[in-house]
Amino acid sequence: MRVTRAAAVLAGVMMMSTMAGGLRAQGRVPRLFASSADVQAMIAKAKAERKPDQANYSQPIVEAPHSPNLEYRVAGLNAPATIHDKDDELFYVVGGSGSLVTGGTLKDGHRTNADNSAGTGIEGVPGRRVSAGDIFLVPAGTPHWFTEIDGALVLMSLHIPK
Repeated sequence: MRVTRAAAVLAGVMMMSTMAGGLRAQGRVPRLFASSADVQAMIAKAKAERKPDQANYSQPIVEAPHSPNLEYRVAGLNAPATIHDKDDELFYVVGGSGSLVTGGTLKDGHRTNADNSAGTGIEGVPGRRVSAGDIFLVPAGTPHWFTEIDGALVLMSLHIPK
């Protein structure tokens, strides 16, 4: 499992490096580094700016055409279950814990745009506990949903176009 995790992280880093080169070619200087203090400040910002009924507060960590985002999710407010038709999604759990449900059938599914669907949950498969330090990849076309969050769940997510 460690080799798989390392390969997924390496693939994400290589993709960010390639895309950063594209921004430089456009005359833009991308923000390619976020320190631990920067990430902690982003978490504090998410806590302060998230609206009471907002299940997920997301913000870019670094700049690239396909930037990783910091997602701050809270207990009691489940964001919709989703399917991304054209993107794999790589997650790293920065802090907290909760359950990740992948696979199964999207409940009450509807299109949110040409490439994504959302629903009220997922049926037919159990959740898996995730916590700080876990890394996982959700392949394109796979329903996924975070539930049973303990306090807050802080994630780094990166959409990887196929």
